[in-house]
Amino acid sequence: MNPSVSSLPRVLVVEDDRGIQELLRFTLVCGSYQPVCADTAEEAETLLRETLPDIALIDWMLPGKSGLALVGKLRNERRTRSMPIILLTARGEEADRVAGLEGGADDYIVKPFSTKELLARVQAVLRRCAPEFAKGTLSAGPIELDTVSHEARVLGLRITLTPTEFRLLRFLMANAGRVYTRQQLLDNVWGDHVYIEDRTVDIHIRRLRVALGPVAEQMVETVRGTGYKLGTLPASPLPAA
Repeated sequence: MNPSVSSLPRVLVVEDDRGIQELLRFTLVCGSYQPVCADTAEEAETLLRETLPDIALIDWMLPGKSGLALVGKLRNERRTRSMPIILLTARGEEADRVAGLEGGADDYIVKPFSTKELLARVQAVLRRCAPEFAKGTLSAGPIELDTVSHEARVLGLRITLTPTEFRLLRFLMANAGRVYTRQQLLDNVWGDHVYIEDRTVDIHIRRLRVALGPVAEQMVETVRGTGYKLGTLPASPLPAA
């Protein structure tokens, strides 16, 4: 399965230096991310009202409102409180690092930085804060999901998933055992600014079960009155004595 843009992690880049912004954008695209760029904190706030990214890279020294002030505001708003944030800055003193982390950043990258370091830190923060975007292989029972090649297999056999089914399965596998309401699945898989009926989740769950086949479909459990979760395969009945 070739990864579609819609299934890639969304990264908000807030950087006023166009040269650095383009380097960040190019590096993220090459790393299989979907970057959205803003020059100022105010422009970033406008973008955030339209859609919520999966992680943000924010430069400290922005014109007007500083990046650190933007981080503080995002941490004080319910909708963006848990969004992973990496602060970018040329300020490398220990006191500055402490101020950045205490101000709400999940990580702190000092300029100049290598593209390899940037991608490694983005991946590390996503692995801690949003495990569904961790790169590698997710496994649950007979299901394996390769988040790099965007391939899914059941009992070793490759299955075909749509981009939405892939994102839904990836989220459920990364959070196996946890129950999510339809609205929570809409927010995490489709995005919190996508206006669709919550029953749409039921349709995609049904299609996902069909794609998984008769063995693995039982793992996508309906929790009556609540929502859905990825469970384990039911134990086989013991043979009669």
